[in-house]
Amino acid sequence: MKEDIFESRLEKVKKKHRKVINKPNKALFSENGIYTRYKYPVITRNHVPLHWRFDLNKETNPYFMERIGFNAAFNAGAIKLNDKYLMVVRTEGNDRKSFFAVAESDNGIDGFKFWDKPITLPQTNEFDTNVYDMRLTQHDDGWIYGVFCTERKDPDAPDGDTSSAVAAAGIARTKDLVEWERLPDLISTTGQQRNVVLFPHLIDGKYAFYTRPQDGFIDTGKGGGIGFGLSETIENAEVKEEVIVDAKTYHTIYEVKNGLGPAPIKTEHGWLQLAHGVRNTAAGLRYTLYVFMTDLEKPWIVTHKPNGHFISPLKDERVGDVSNVVFANGWIADEDGKVFIYYASSDTRMHVATTTIDQLVDYCLNTPEDKLHSHLSVETINELIDKNKDFMGLLND
Repeated sequence: MKEDIFESRLEKVKKKHRKVINKPNKALFSENGIYTRYKYPVITRNHVPLHWRFDLNKETNPYFMERIGFNAAFNAGAIKLNDKYLMVVRTEGNDRKSFFAVAESDNGIDGFKFWDKPITLPQTNEFDTNVYDMRLTQHDDGWIYGVFCTERKDPDAPDGDTSSAVAAAGIARTKDLVEWERLPDLISTTGQQRNVVLFPHLIDGKYAFYTRPQDGFIDTGKGGGIGFGLSETIENAEVKEEVIVDAKTYHTIYEVKNGLGPAPIKTEHGWLQLAHGVRNTAAGLRYTLYVFMTDLEKPWIVTHKPNGHFISPLKDERVGDVSNVVFANGWIADEDGKVFIYYASSDTRMHVATTTIDQLVDYCLNTPEDKLHSHLSVETINELIDKNKDFMGLLND
């Protein structure tokens, strides 16, 4: 009887898993013309390999019960290697611990499969309690760097406080995403760091980091927004001074906090930057994505910044562990100019949106900026209406 249960459940679970992995994705019509969303998520907890979840020995698991459960797969860094689209996925178990695992696709929009084992991340002298949200940077020095948040219990928390944490920027490097070398955590003089991105080139012979200084684990406090600083070395990285690249601003989509997503993409017009912005609502915090551009020679200076959000959570994307959230820390620019934006929804699953460098540059150069006042927003709308007055016939049936 138990053997029948094992065999029956094994076949059903395998069939369901294969259906998830092999489901073709479908591009949706893009009304905004800036990017294309897709119908299905590209990675979910159901993509996690069965041999990570189930004991396959029917003698020790006669009911074919799940031994290790997984809650979510989200906030993935991304890179293209050996003509494969790879995501380093924040994979979260039912035990709340996150770890990194590589998922691979031939075309970047469907068919993602996890590698055989998750990443074995070396430890520093102070063990990570939790790790997440890795940004990948292919650096001029020949290494692929992963910069991520390492979370540990706050040693100064009062007795009985089992939730206060300290966040730091962990750094690891690799050549193949298989073998990793752990470096000391980034040292910063401006408080905790949860969103740190390594710039792909040296500046004045130094390693450059985009940062997000904050006073506490959750609250940015006096931390002013997305920062930028230099370190003499990567082996013992230390940023002693940070300038604010993009400040958090009252009554915007980034009024509570903001942070850079993946490493920027270089174009002839400047560096394309993808970031997340957070504002408060009656229903809690709302995370959206926005795009801006920085100077080629001085990548800490913003040159163009379209108003409002770029991607916001829609429909099913709004529901999950932490609802009303989109977050991105990975994108891939192909040689032909196509860009794959990998974004997570509600701390639960991964999606892809596709666009091109030309479209992103056009969006940055020609979209009006936020003038920070309602009457000025109306002024901007009226400018477009007046510009269109000779073309209104296009809208007639």
